[in-house]
Amino acid sequence: MNVSENYRNAWESYWRETSDAPGEAIWDSAPALTSVPHSELLLPHADTGRTIVDLGCGNGTQTRYLATRFARAVGVDLSHAAVDHARRAGEGDGTGVEFQQLDLTDTDAVRALHARLGDTHAYMRAVIHQSEPGARAAVAAAVAELIGTEGRAFVVELTAASRQVLQQAASAPDGPPPKLRRVFHHGLKPADASDDEVPRLLREAGLEILADGDTTLPQTEYMADGTRIDLPARWFVLAGRGADE
Repeated sequence: MNVSENYRNAWESYWRETSDAPGEAIWDSAPALTSVPHSELLLPHADTGRTIVDLGCGNGTQTRYLATRFARAVGVDLSHAAVDHARRAGEGDGTGVEFQQLDLTDTDAVRALHARLGDTHAYMRAVIHQSEPGARAAVAAAVAELIGTEGRAFVVELTAASRQVLQQAASAPDGPPPKLRRVFHHGLKPADASDDEVPRLLREAGLEILADGDTTLPQTEYMADGTRIDLPARWFVLAGRGADE
């Protein structure tokens, strides 16, 4: 299945109304807080000579860092506006990162990318939990398709405990802080998947969990008392069906 028009339009409108300023999106944390520690978890299992694909790359902040750790990095996102952000941000930086629009639920398009790049590594931060329920299995299957038997994946998703943190932030006397308010305004639904759904979907897609653990995903927004919003999450390092670890 492909994503609904409402879902697609929500992401397009969000990114069209987001400036190019670093950290303007609530999840646009510095790599030091996200893709740096995530890479350290993935690297023991991954060949750095292989391409890595950043799934749901947004404005490409993490993709550009990943390009410094792997032979090549490609960022893909459902939103054309997000890809435009990413391309502008990467102009002239010398990383050679490629960005393209891709619907992860479009099986033919995902297969075409795999045919072009071969087995890649995949990095996916907080995509399944906010995807439409009927699309989540296809997103997990896209990870499996891209990594094939030789690649490895790092997937990190919000847990149900994140909903409590978000509710706490939203219940401040002045309402949600501005960056979180924009997420709600565009109809995006963070932390919408259950804790057992994500590992089940990964396994059903034919992915083997090589390592996993608890973490948080730091945001670029703050509670009313000034503390940073850190959302509880769980990470997984994954191999494809038939892979030798």
